[in-house]
Amino acid sequence: MRGTTVSSRQPGPVASFVRFVVCGGGTGLASSAALVYLSGSMSVAVANAIITVVSTLLANELHSRITFRNGRASWRVHVESTGTAVVCYLLTTAAMLVLDTVATNPGALTEQAVYLSASGLAGIGRFLVLRLFVFARPKAAAARTATVTALPAPVVPAAAFDRAAVAVAA
Repeated sequence: MRGTTVSSRQPGPVASFVRFVVCGGGTGLASSAALVYLSGSMSVAVANAIITVVSTLLANELHSRITFRNGRASWRVHVESTGTAVVCYLLTTAAMLVLDTVATNPGALTEQAVYLSASGLAGIGRFLVLRLFVFARPKAAAARTATVTALPAPVVPAAAFDRAAVAVAA
């Protein structure tokens, strides 16, 4: 985490959600435009897979640095965040495949509406998982740094008492 300042506490839920929407929404809108472009030359599922991989790496980093203010994303964060993105990928792909099954030749506007709606629902679920599990800071660790432990009483060897008792008795 060179050159980054990490806050000692996680931003509130509203601030985190606003940042999540801006970062995730920005990558989502870029992904949506890329989907339209790529789906002209390949299947929607393949295009969505490519877009999901690239946008996930970018979004993981943005969420770590901006949304939850944890500094640079670690490998653990990338793996856990990517797990949530896989679920989002499955949801958006299912939505697009259902659209292709239901509508013979959907227009770009319809595709965008379905894709963005599915992405929005998946995004809300992803935010909750990221905030509550992936980027949650353990309360025990924060309490540990704030707690002052009392020093134990000094232990006096029993032999010292024996010598003192002998000296007093003599």
